[in-house]
Amino acid sequence: MYKIGFAIVAITALLLAARSFASHAVAPTNTSPAVPVLVELFTSEGCSSCPPADALLEKLDTQPFPGGQMIVLSEHVDYWNHIGWTDPYSSSAYSERQSAYRRRFGLDSVYTPQMVVDGNDEFVGSDTGAAKKAFDKAIRAEKIPVRISNATIEGQTLHAHVQAEASVSHPPNVDALVVVALDHAESQVAKGENAGHRLTHVAVVRSLTKIGKLKPGKTLSEDVSVALDPVSAARNLRIIAFLQEHGQARILGAAEVKVPR
Repeated sequence: MYKIGFAIVAITALLLAARSFASHAVAPTNTSPAVPVLVELFTSEGCSSCPPADALLEKLDTQPFPGGQMIVLSEHVDYWNHIGWTDPYSSSAYSERQSAYRRRFGLDSVYTPQMVVDGNDEFVGSDTGAAKKAFDKAIRAEKIPVRISNATIEGQTLHAHVQAEASVSHPPNVDALVVVALDHAESQVAKGENAGHRLTHVAVVRSLTKIGKLKPGKTLSEDVSVALDPVSAARNLRIIAFLQEHGQARILGAAEVKVPR
């Protein structure tokens, strides 16, 4: 883990490196839409090495990578909570999702910050070199179009319609999932490794729900209703829908819509 005293320097270096993504990317053609790339960051406010990775995720959210639409998710794990600071955005559900990736990638243990790109590549979440390689590969992959429509909030429930259509050649066992995330969040950390620091985050995951399966050659068309916690119900949100091969493998398609409150 990095010492917190190096955080400002590390963040600055990461942001400068992030600006060079465009020169390493594959330039899109005039007729080619941006390819959606799902970027998951497993992080914690109790981890002193995480702020630089959080800053990199924020930079990716500004879409610096030509040819790709970076759809970012900040998944706060809960296994750092015992060292003095309880991350208010943490959940055991995201720790379990990270553990599933650990098993799939054959890692000895989970760690933070960890970035997973399109379910295919994992690396330390502040490693811009690894990120560039993963993004360059991800924007070359064929994706299933995913559409989100009619996203609205009524009281403490988010409603939306999710649609996707697969060709007969796509894998037979594909899960469709929906995420509700805070558009922006921040904390003044009082204890733990980041004590005294104000931390900011984007796309903070508040719920992740499986809504069905996409079968080869079939259309997925689902009306989705997600109950919101009081914090989420009062904030600007994002809804993200994505398709993932069963077993938490490759991401085959993704879409995102912002839902202002």
